[in-house]
Amino acid sequence: MKVIIIGLGNFGAALGKKMSKLGHEIIGVDNNIQRVEGLKDKLSYTICLDATDEIAINKLPLNNTDIVIISIGENEGANIMATAIFKNKNVKRLISRSINSLHENVLQAIGVSEIIRPEAESAERWTKKLNVKGVVDSFELNKEFSIIEVVTPDELVGKTFDEIQFKKQHNILVMTIIQNKEEASFLGQYKIVPEVQGFPSSNTVIKKNDVLVIYGANEDIYRFLKKYNIQ
Repeated sequence: MKVIIIGLGNFGAALGKKMSKLGHEIIGVDNNIQRVEGLKDKLSYTICLDATDEIAINKLPLNNTDIVIISIGENEGANIMATAIFKNKNVKRLISRSINSLHENVLQAIGVSEIIRPEAESAERWTKKLNVKGVVDSFELNKEFSIIEVVTPDELVGKTFDEIQFKKQHNILVMTIIQNKEEASFLGQYKIVPEVQGFPSSNTVIKKNDVLVIYGANEDIYRFLKKYNIQ
């Protein structure tokens, strides 16, 4: 996977290094030459340029890039301008960082649906979300154990928990199931609202598009994801 990270401060640098260790091609961009030089041996490529300059942005390989992440944190104006430019470039997937709730509202108005909130979320969490295609969200309990939300593999749809035997066969625990429901607001607009279904029983049947909330050791979770081709 090819990822461009705009802004190589603490969060952008940490995310870039973690993604690089997983074998992804990471292009780090910043207008601070010291940051660029400091990460040139950690990332695939580092480039010093102004991400608010549309002409400069055209030098980047946007057509061959899977994800662009705007991680600029010290300058809200620069973050918004860069986000708007990349949004207009129609990149495959755009993720931007928010500094506060007002900033987040502006990003949403621009049309950004994926927003990073680094004060509440870690680079490790986003590494998992970006690297594993079926993972909706994750929470690191410590270095060895995690709780993750993962879209149900097609092979498990229509089966009961008794048939699957998550604990016996995979050494993981499914804590609950989340189902996304469409709900109308008082303005007549529809939005998707997640509904937690409670602790599943042995005869609970897994449905298509169910999100499984899984707890277990990281190695067991990754083994489960690999078996069902979720990675």
